[in-house]
Amino acid sequence: MTDDLVDRLRRFRQGLFPRYRREYRQLVAEGQHPSTLFIGCSDSRLVPYLLTGSGPGELFIVRNVGNLIPPWDASHGYHGTTAAIEYAVQRLGVRDIVVCGHSHCGAIQALYADPLPDAPHMNRWLDLARAAALPVAASEDALRQTEQRSIVLQLERLVDYPMVRQRSERGEVFLHGWYYVIEEGQVLVLDVAKGRFEATDIPPPGDGDHGTPNAFQLQ
Repeated sequence: MTDDLVDRLRRFRQGLFPRYRREYRQLVAEGQHPSTLFIGCSDSRLVPYLLTGSGPGELFIVRNVGNLIPPWDASHGYHGTTAAIEYAVQRLGVRDIVVCGHSHCGAIQALYADPLPDAPHMNRWLDLARAAALPVAASEDALRQTEQRSIVLQLERLVDYPMVRQRSERGEVFLHGWYYVIEEGQVLVLDVAKGRFEATDIPPPGDGDHGTPNAFQLQ
């Protein structure tokens, strides 16, 4: 472990932890009861707690390459993301499920490149997003559309999970698609009725009005 990481651990223990000591002890005594399952990309530029302003115990987080969701099956194999969804919905009783993608996603860029010969697991995993790719050469616009299309694809797959579908139909669970534009600090939210991702806030002070980034019509 590097000295920098050790220093960060020390700063947390001595400086940050005391501020949340009461919350952590309460979470230990009463157990966790997060209201939201956050399924996001492993990208280091996506920081769920920073993005949502959440504290300890508020988010149940699942992260993987590309914020992808495997299809539901009854094989009971080693499916980490599937197991997390089951646990969050059936045991923790989360009310909201967010699938959060982002701009400049390496997983989406990889869909338009040759498979990596030394990464067979990665290549297979990316199959979960290939249906979102467009039959065009990679470009900034194509990548942006594919990133957003993939979020919708994962949400559609998520609805096939029996425990999610049942609770959604009863109005106990609500699904959300988010698209985080890293360079703007802005989250676009999927509006199913309009069939596109839309901005939910105003630009940061001093940045001017950039308008809504490329949105796509759901097909």
